[in-house]
Amino acid sequence: MKKCLSGLMTLLMLFSLFLPGISRANAEVSGAVMDSNLLKQLETATGDLQVIVTFDGKGAPSQENLALLKNLGISKGITMKSLPIAGVLATKDQINKLAATQEVKSIYLNKKLTYSNYDATNVTGVDKARTDTSMQKANGGMPITGKGVGVVINDSGVDGTHKDLQYGNHLVQNVLGSTNLNSLDSTLLPVTYVENVPNTDNNSGHGTHVAGTVGGTGASSNGKYEGVAPGADLIGYGSGAALFVLDGIGGFDYALTHQSQYNIRIITNSWGTTGDFDPYDPINLASKAAYDHGITVLFAAGNEGPGENTHNPYAKAPWVISVAAGEKDGSLADFSSRGTKGVGGTFEMDGRTWKWEDRPTVTAPGVDIISTRVLGPVSSLGATSDAEMIEPAYLPYYTVMSGTSMATPHVAGIAALLLEAKPTLTPDDIKKVLQDTATNMPGYETWEVGAGYVNAFDALDAVMFGKTYGKTVNAYQIFNSNVNSTVDRSAFQVDYNPVTLGSNSFTFTVQDGVSQLTARVDAKGLLEQTGNPINLVLIAPDGTEYSSGVSLLFPLYTDRTVSVNTPVAGQWKAEVRGLRGNEANPVGTALPETVKGTLALSKVSGFTGLNDIAGHPAADAIKMAVNERLVDGYADGTYKPNQILLRKELARYLVMGSGIRQSQAVIVPNVSSADLPFVQAVVAKGAAIRDELQTQNGVMLLDSAGSFNGSGP
Repeated sequence: MKKCLSGLMTLLMLFSLFLPGISRANAEVSGAVMDSNLLKQLETATGDLQVIVTFDGKGAPSQENLALLKNLGISKGITMKSLPIAGVLATKDQINKLAATQEVKSIYLNKKLTYSNYDATNVTGVDKARTDTSMQKANGGMPITGKGVGVVINDSGVDGTHKDLQYGNHLVQNVLGSTNLNSLDSTLLPVTYVENVPNTDNNSGHGTHVAGTVGGTGASSNGKYEGVAPGADLIGYGSGAALFVLDGIGGFDYALTHQSQYNIRIITNSWGTTGDFDPYDPINLASKAAYDHGITVLFAAGNEGPGENTHNPYAKAPWVISVAAGEKDGSLADFSSRGTKGVGGTFEMDGRTWKWEDRPTVTAPGVDIISTRVLGPVSSLGATSDAEMIEPAYLPYYTVMSGTSMATPHVAGIAALLLEAKPTLTPDDIKKVLQDTATNMPGYETWEVGAGYVNAFDALDAVMFGKTYGKTVNAYQIFNSNVNSTVDRSAFQVDYNPVTLGSNSFTFTVQDGVSQLTARVDAKGLLEQTGNPINLVLIAPDGTEYSSGVSLLFPLYTDRTVSVNTPVAGQWKAEVRGLRGNEANPVGTALPETVKGTLALSKVSGFTGLNDIAGHPAADAIKMAVNERLVDGYADGTYKPNQILLRKELARYLVMGSGIRQSQAVIVPNVSSADLPFVQAVVAKGAAIRDELQTQNGVMLLDSAGSFNGSGP
């Protein structure tokens, strides 16, 4: 239904151009959790709804569970083989009766989800690790390639006819797993998968590109565009271009059912949705089951940046790895979704207290990524970028894409390298070492980039040789000087009507001293299913406009975000506009809707640990530098602005705020244990993350005797 409505709305809106939170509203009924989307649908439902029922317990639904469904008259659906989950068609009355039974844990709507290399493998140290002689020696004389590690690509599908992803050899299994409840007979049977399909990526190309990043062999480019783990055993699970919750669950169920057969240790998911984190969401329950079985789960952070509170809720689960997208110069991609500063919480599940944070785990290359192109029937995914970036001889086999969808498989490939090096690693071990070895990203906080830019070489160095990393990671530091900031969040709504233009805005006040203004709305369209081509515009007191724009994929991407740094004080407007057309239709067309949103006003309220800079001519510059984590004060609460900077202090500040990789390659004598990790980082070859090939000298030098002289100026 949603697919049809989405397609219709897209055509209507394009045709018109040419004419003259945790704020989830889950309800618990006798122990069963029902999500807010389903509750909304139940208000007006007259027929069957596609719902996902999760039962208490482990493994496939029991005979008692199936009997419950049948006794309620639910006769059409599928059940998982390794998860206590069934996808069924059910009426409002049947759903309410299910929710009233103790054996049902949760009921959720089967909503639609969205799908969120040569220089890339250089910048993260993959190529350096592959050619490092000490690592080759420790691995029996062979490079680390992820050999024998099973990786599930839970995506649109994989084209196994591509030489880089050859089915039957490198792509050891390729599964077509789309689950359409409406096409089923009146039966409740275990889910069936169509296996041994050479090409399951028939209408997207997304999954093929993802698979190539994980472990393409580079056979079509003489190895130039090989993936991160070309020795891994790839398992494709394809759900097609239209992905629903039940499809995503199917990938997890297949991985659990066939884990031993294919040594499945990793499942990568470059898709997601919007909204708040909910531990009882069936996707989160499925990823938890995979985690419990030793499978490392990765999710894309999302492509809804740069505003806060745009993080994929499936990526927030504390047992998964969330991946943000970075540029190859070590900065954060503008589109990469951000979490929310200071937001998180705890919950109980399976007898354990879990802590979740609204932030990515790490950042990886996700901009202009060259990887495998589906050979048919999709002829071109990014023709202009391809022609500019790829040699003509390789154009038939590779294409360029950007997104956290591209960053996530890069980290999945690194996880495969780690598991080849040390097969006993747990998902928690992998998540920890990726964060411990990350490179600080200047100007960003953990809610934006996580621990920092992923570093495959250091991660392998830690795993293979027992080295300890993490002492330089900003996310772990307790700084002496800090910025005190507050965020005032408030809800608003606009009753959008394309006919009455004057009432489509909300007025609010920005006070003096606000450092950032962020506004976000959700435009969900008909029955919250079609999306709505509206544009969110913030209008400053002087008339300056800041616009979110409208995605061509508005049926899938429903949120709009606008951020303004250092906004002027005064009366502002948040205005909702329709998709604009030509001169004959300047206002634009969109659906009437009560558009709900949130405003976030960030304000710096003061600084601590800078007790001696008042009145100093550089006071403002010092505050800015502290805010950006370029410098730090002393433990006694002072900054000593007139004191000569020591070399060891400079080393520390460079690692904090200049994008310097961690390293333990250089032995430096006569340096304290507290200073050593910072000194080793700045003197190492290829220290700067902008040195992609890692061939240039360090950013600081040793003297002729090999000493650092940290106490010198």
